[in-house]
Formats: sequence, structure tokens, C-alpha cells
Amino acid sequence: MPEPLPETADVPSSRAVEAGVQTLTLETTPPIPVVVEKSATKKLGIVGWIAIIWIVTIVGSAIFASLLWIPRPDQKFLALAGDGPSLAHPFGLDSIGQDMLSRVVYGARASLLVSVASVLFGLVFGGILGLIAGYYRGRIDTLLSYTFNVFLAIPQLVLALALVAVFASDPAVTVGKRELWLVIAIGLVSIPIIGRITRAATLAWSQREFVLAARSMGAKNRRIIVRDVLPNVLPAMFSISLLGIAVVIVLEGGLSILGVGVPTSTPSWGNLIATGRNELTKIVGAAPQVIFAPSIVIFITVLSLNYLGDVVRARFDVRDSAL
Repeated sequence: MPEPLPETADVPSSRAVEAGVQTLTLETTPPIPVVVEKSATKKLGIVGWIAIIWIVTIVGSAIFASLLWIPRPDQKFLALAGDGPSLAHPFGLDSIGQDMLSRVVYGARASLLVSVASVLFGLVFGGILGLIAGYYRGRIDTLLSYTFNVFLAIPQLVLALALVAVFASDPAVTVGKRELWLVIAIGLVSIPIIGRITRAATLAWSQREFVLAARSMGAKNRRIIVRDVLPNVLPAMFSISLLGIAVVIVLEGGLSILGVGVPTSTPSWGNLIATGRNELTKIVGAAPQVIFAPSIVIFITVLSLNYLGDVVRARFDVRDSAL
């Protein structure tokens, strides 16, 4: 008679063992962390808001200068001529007693008008040429690209000086027409820069899926450029336009110092520096605020425009890479 098997604990079945292993595995395996990617978009920040407030203040004061409680730019306080900053005259007075704050505010009109109009001129024509070159490519792109490169090889100040000397150097040209020719001359200088940026952005967007789909559905090139490509290229064009306005402000000042900028009868930031540069060479009775006041305003304005242009460019780059 066979011996009975020894008494042992209940042996779990294979299914029970597998279930236990799975339970143990689920309990001991740490949860997989969920990674939430943060947007790389550059935030505006406090510096950006300060830049916006400064630009709005400059533009608003230039537009509503006649409504501000400041003297007229040609009003003279002969008894206080050459005095430094004070409560009544925060920017001081020049050597003939004119209030520098008033001249800087009224000078912003001419400087901003020339800068914005010149960039708009270049934005229209440079943008059209850039869109054509980037969308159609081929020989058109080659021809326009070579043309852009030729103009970019010439220093901007030299090219603008030559164009202004040709168009607006005639003394018979009236004040309004001289400013118009100045806008056209500087606008011609800005065309190749804006054209190159627009072309580069158009090259990228013209090969996107929605553009190819519109082309395959029989949409005309003009419709594709206007409704599909242009809205996506505008951020890059706007970014370079802000930088262009900053460059033109400095360029207008350089042309005024050389005597071919805005007429001296019309106050501008460049004219203020040009007419007051002799103050730094005086030993007695110098009024350095004539130079420092417009120079500081130009510096802060250009810095604000450059920062805002970088913010727009950063946002456009992130949006482009995320699509």
C-alpha cells in the first residue's frame, strides 16, 4: 500500500501565480511621469511693457504736442538761455533760450514720420518683390536675389546720402518736397533688407501642406499668395519693420548731421544734434543738454524698438516650428 503524501500548504495554481506576479508588478512599478512641455515663446515681461509704454508715450506726445502744457519750439527765454534742467524746463534750454523738451517733442514728429513712412515704402515694394521671389523661384528668384545682394553690399548711409544728394539737394526744392524725397531715398535703401526677409519666409511657407493642397485644388497663384502665404509671412515682415524704424531714426540723424536730412526749419532729433554739436566744443557757456537730450531719447526709442522686434521674431519662430 503506497504511503500517503505529506500534508503541505495549498499550492496556488499557475493562474493565481501569474495574477499575483502581475499585481506585484503593477504595485511596485513607479508611475510614469507626465512631462508637460512649456512653451518656448518669449514672454513680454516688464521690460517689454516698459518699451511699449515708452513708444506709446513718444508717439502720443508727437501727435498731441500742441495740446501739451509745453512752450512752442520756437519760443525763446533769453534770460535763461543755456540753463540746465529745472522744474520749469526738465531738459534745459539751448544757447538761444529755446526749451529743449518742447523741441524734442516736436522733433519726434519729423523723425517718426520720416522713419515710419520710409519703412512702409520699403515694406510695400520689398514685401511684394520678396513674395514674388520666394513663391515663383527659378530665374525670377535668382534675378531679384542678385539685385538685393548688390544693394546690400553698399553701406546704407552712403547709399542714402547719394540718393538724397541726387533727389533733394537742390535748394529750389521746398521743405515738404525735400522730406518726400528723403522718405523715398531711405525707402529705397530699406527695400532689399525687407525683400530678403520676406523672400526667406516665403520660401518656407510656400511648401507647406495647406499651400500644396490649395495648389492641387486649382487655386490661382495670386489667391494662394494673398490668402495663404502672406498672412504667415506678415509676422516676420512686422518684426523687421520695427528694427527698420529704429535704423532709419539713426540714419535720419546721421543725414542731418551731414546736412542733407530734414530741413533745419523743421525740428527733428537729427537736426537738434546737428545744430547743437558745437556746444560740446565750447569752454565757457556750453549747453551739453542740447546734445544729450535728443541723444538719450533716440537711444531709448531705438532700444525699445529693437526689443519689441526681437519679441515678435521670437514668437514667430516658435509658432513656425510648432506647426
